[in-house]
Amino acid sequence: MLKYPILMVHGMGFRDNKKLNYWGRIPKRLEEMGCRIFYGNQDSNASVEENGKVLTARIREILEETGAVKLNVIAHSKGGLDMRYAISSLGMGDRIASLTTLSTPHHGSITVDKLLRLPDILVRFVGKCADLWMRLCGDKKPNTYAVFHTFSTEGAKRFNQANPDSQEVFYQSYAFVMRHANSDMLMWFPSLIVKLFEGENDGLLTPNAVKWGEFQGIIRSNSLRGISHCDEVDMRRRRFSKKEGDGINDITEVYADIVLKLEQRGF
Repeated sequence: MLKYPILMVHGMGFRDNKKLNYWGRIPKRLEEMGCRIFYGNQDSNASVEENGKVLTARIREILEETGAVKLNVIAHSKGGLDMRYAISSLGMGDRIASLTTLSTPHHGSITVDKLLRLPDILVRFVGKCADLWMRLCGDKKPNTYAVFHTFSTEGAKRFNQANPDSQEVFYQSYAFVMRHANSDMLMWFPSLIVKLFEGENDGLLTPNAVKWGEFQGIIRSNSLRGISHCDEVDMRRRRFSKKEGDGINDITEVYADIVLKLEQRGF
């Protein structure tokens, strides 16, 4: 069993919800391994600065509740940036043992760069529409326009300069890819656009965009489907394939392996 509890930090577009868990079957699998699981409960589309504040308060709350001195963090997509800000800019480095990020845009997206070349009034309109929806879903301070710019390559560069890694935290990252656009009906169109500009991707991000700390490589499935950005958090709630072979047949295997390796490191 891990020495420290796990804080799971969700990405953009969804919120932590008891009835519809962002992480699918993953928390149950980790709890069966003896892990103590907690959630970030931050806004979906707030800026990294605002979400960093929420996560800082959440970290303190969990440590007080459990009596633990540190946490292991597993973060998906934008959640990895939210947590890096909490660690580096808000002084949480001494309270975090490890940060594992899955498809977090640490280096930004060339595709987002190109989309931001559209008229600014259009980008702001799309952002405002997303903010309205996320407020209805429970966000208190959505700021999708700011998030768009954080996802640009220049925005990522500025963020990385302002948020250097803490020497007290172990950082590692994972990448995933779809095999073809038809792998995921929710990701088929963005995957085609990203492939056009950047190459193979998980529907949103390429492996080069998400490498950070100790890069653990590209995780592939043993099915024709591949692994999409949605699959990474078990949105379909089922395994990719019943077959054994090269690659994984269930996303929960990835998280179980993360836990086992963190345990080996003494976390």
